[in-house]
Amino acid sequence: MDGTAPGYAKHPGYRIAFEPSAKRVRVEFGGEIVADTTAVRLLHETKHLPVYYFPRDDVRMDLLSATDHRSYCPFKGEASYWTVGAGGRTAENAVWSYEDPYDEVAEIAGYMAFYWDRMDAWYEEDEKVFVHARDPYTRIDIVRSARPVQVVVDGEVLAETERALFLVETGLPARYYIPRDDVRLDRLSPSDRTTQCPYKGTAIYWSVDNGNQAHADIVWSYPDPVAEVARIKDHLCFFNERVDAISIDGLAEANPKTKWS
Repeated sequence: MDGTAPGYAKHPGYRIAFEPSAKRVRVEFGGEIVADTTAVRLLHETKHLPVYYFPRDDVRMDLLSATDHRSYCPFKGEASYWTVGAGGRTAENAVWSYEDPYDEVAEIAGYMAFYWDRMDAWYEEDEKVFVHARDPYTRIDIVRSARPVQVVVDGEVLAETERALFLVETGLPARYYIPRDDVRLDRLSPSDRTTQCPYKGTAIYWSVDNGNQAHADIVWSYPDPVAEVARIKDHLCFFNERVDAISIDGLAEANPKTKWS
């Protein structure tokens, strides 16, 4: 592919950064490690989650078969694809590479990336990672507060504490994690839903049903959080967006507008 990426003409502020990482990163599929490197690169791109790119020499090319599938990005160029086959299973078009990228991202040539959710497991060093690569520019701060926190749903106080943990995560509303003993667990119904967060672990959920209106999955907890946020174990958190009010020091917080609203 020749020359300058055309996407920047319409979006001059668009950002792509291709940065080295100090971590060893491995990808598992069908009982095989299909990529294993200490020279991984992390691609940061505007409006996208970070993506790990592996040097081709550190990818099990014997487990990959090239396909005719192609996709086009006005900032990176044309991507070629491979299907992964291992353990009697296949993941079609699960690997891509920009063989001849635009000049602005020429350094991504020779690197390959995997669709995260099509692989069985990902590891940073010896720790399993969920959902997507951890972004080194995402920060989580957890601070204990004695300020009174109260949660109201359908006019009823379902949580009240002076022992909350305030969790502030880059790009998200502040969350208030409340000790289990300070939550009206008798008003909550366990849900089958679980979600995973690369920074916190696997969450379980509860719903609230007052008989007239159901509020599905508005409360969550991390029963076995990752080490970096171990303090939130045995605490519950309510969606700010979906309760009547969360009050701190008697003042109701503004309900944020997010994808969970």
